[in-house]
Amino acid sequence: MVITLIGYRASGKSSLAPMVAKKLGWSWIDSDREIERVAGRSIPEIFAADGEAGFRELESQILVDLLQRPQLVIASGGGSVLSADNRQVMKAAGPVVWLHVSAGILINRLNRDRKTGSVRPSLTGRPIDEEVGEVLQQREPLYRDAASLIIHTDGESRGTLARRIVNSLQDRIPTAHPGEPE
Repeated sequence: MVITLIGYRASGKSSLAPMVAKKLGWSWIDSDREIERVAGRSIPEIFAADGEAGFRELESQILVDLLQRPQLVIASGGGSVLSADNRQVMKAAGPVVWLHVSAGILINRLNRDRKTGSVRPSLTGRPIDEEVGEVLQQREPLYRDAASLIIHTDGESRGTLARRIVNSLQDRIPTAHPGEPE
């Protein structure tokens, strides 16, 4: 089984995935870092060379591979839900948790993050406050479609959020004994 964390960039997927995994005794992975590892290039370099379409194709291939691993928490890329196939395979692999964050908080996080320009390429070429609103409007229905659990994160600590996720999924997570298949 795989638990996939979805949400807009800067929603906390990469910081919550290791915390959730630790509480479960599972592994975790950041799909964007895995894409960079497999490609041997950074995400901005992939966007520059192959365009968004090339990046999305690689993202889907990596995601399909990750979703086949046992007892894994995935911090997925913010746009991984753009593909209906991705949403379907995520749901088939296990619970999909949407980290819902208000636009204002996302804008503040992205403006404070020094990596935003170098690691997170602009999706529209517009100022971050305009981009967040525009992209969220497009993606929120897709996040909702993919999600089996929605966690509203505004004003919550990471520790509280990790506990809420694990507690909310407790009845869906198989309790395999060490050495037994899931």
